[in-house]
Amino acid sequence: MYKRTAIFVLVILMPVALVAQKAKPKNDSNYDDRLLHFGFSMGINTMDFNVKMKPGSDLLAEVISLKPGINIQIVTDYRPATYLDIRFLPGVSFGQRTINFYDQSAALVYESQIESSFLEFPVLLKAKGMRLNNSRPYVIGGVNFRYDLAGKKEFENPGSNGGASYLRLNKADIYYEVGAGIDFYLPYFKLTIEAKMSSGLRDVLDYNADYPFYFNEISSLRSQMWVLSFHFE
Repeated sequence: MYKRTAIFVLVILMPVALVAQKAKPKNDSNYDDRLLHFGFSMGINTMDFNVKMKPGSDLLAEVISLKPGINIQIVTDYRPATYLDIRFLPGVSFGQRTINFYDQSAALVYESQIESSFLEFPVLLKAKGMRLNNSRPYVIGGVNFRYDLAGKKEFENPGSNGGASYLRLNKADIYYEVGAGIDFYLPYFKLTIEAKMSSGLRDVLDYNADYPFYFNEISSLRSQMWVLSFHFE
């Protein structure tokens, strides 16, 4: 987890290096002068879990591989000040996570795949730097309410028939989000590349399900997501 976070920090610092360039003719535009403007966004995500086991548990659970998902959003941008925007980006995101359970000898006990289909409603503050030529760096942060349409599926006991077994998740969660990006001013529109980390604040595990022993060893389960977005405004 710490390695993934370190890589993410390096990614969000890249815009600072990208703006160190020689002076070039500016593309005239009024994107940043409008009080309100719109756009759309497409991106890729990797979903993760922060898993905590019960004290004294003999098992370890972790997401061993991050699989790519997709994000699609509508951009609504309100500019209350020269270097500050308020952004609302309702949309959908899809992805999946695979949790592996290991015993003390590091032998695999069970593997569970969890798919998520989120409706999301982020409200973010965008603090912009000075424009340099045709680019402008910024940092962003805020909250995101997500509702998992795939949450709380009926639990199936694998038993002897080899059926599927998965965790049941609560549908609603609130995330805090931080990130950075860079605006590129093109002749007819603005392209933005943004890297963002999104961490859930709630324990999303549904404890009312009758889980097998390996699921019952989980103390808390919180969602985490890394997103690379391309905004067109």
